[in-house]
Amino acid sequence: MDLATILGLVLALGAIYGAMAMEGTHVTAILLPGPILLVIVGTLGAGIAGGTLKDALTALKALPKAVMAKAPDRGAAIPLLVELAGRARKDGLLALEEAARGIQDPFMRDGLMSAIDGSDPEDLRMMLEDRIATKKAKDKAMAKFFADLGGYAPTIGIIGTVISLVHVLQNLDKPDELGPLIAAAFVATLWGILSANIVWLPIGSKMKRLSELECSLMEVTVEGICALQAGANPRSIGERLRSLIPPEEHVAEEQAA
Repeated sequence: MDLATILGLVLALGAIYGAMAMEGTHVTAILLPGPILLVIVGTLGAGIAGGTLKDALTALKALPKAVMAKAPDRGAAIPLLVELAGRARKDGLLALEEAARGIQDPFMRDGLMSAIDGSDPEDLRMMLEDRIATKKAKDKAMAKFFADLGGYAPTIGIIGTVISLVHVLQNLDKPDELGPLIAAAFVATLWGILSANIVWLPIGSKMKRLSELECSLMEVTVEGICALQAGANPRSIGERLRSLIPPEEHVAEEQAA
């Protein structure tokens, strides 16, 4: 599990709470049900209205993954591909069938099984690259949904503040109540800006980054499978695949070897 999102949320919310404590403001001053309901539900409603219902449901279902998912280790896939290439060169592609069935990564497993079944190299590469393109499009739509929420939330918060200020203006004949009413009026704006910049936009960015890493791993896998199918030298395959990832990730690859 990648703790970046959880750690970031704890730090951001902790900073807000610390600032409020230093100013002598109690946290209950911003925990007002009305503004929170308006901002959260209103923002989700605007986000759903801005796309299709399927897009919204898909993005919301992926939310736990964005928060809890572990970043893929691209370096760790290289030793496996190099080992399989060595076995294929020595004993033939058919000798990899049992090993391929035990691979956990469905993309790598399906690609290897297609290669073992004798798929045309060009057709195999095209098929795998099409799967990557489809995943990129799906992930882009999910990340965009949360980025859009980050754009809607501050404006929804301002709407809440305007609604509250209308109530304030209706009570100008009660000067003793104006202070608390005005303070409460700006809570909606606070929640709009807070949710946008601490929740929605970071989640959208996290989804985009996870997609980049996952698709990069898939691209490494495609190159490895195609080279393996062509009977390339395992050493050359390893060097080629290592050139596709940052040097700092080679450490994980060497440890996994």
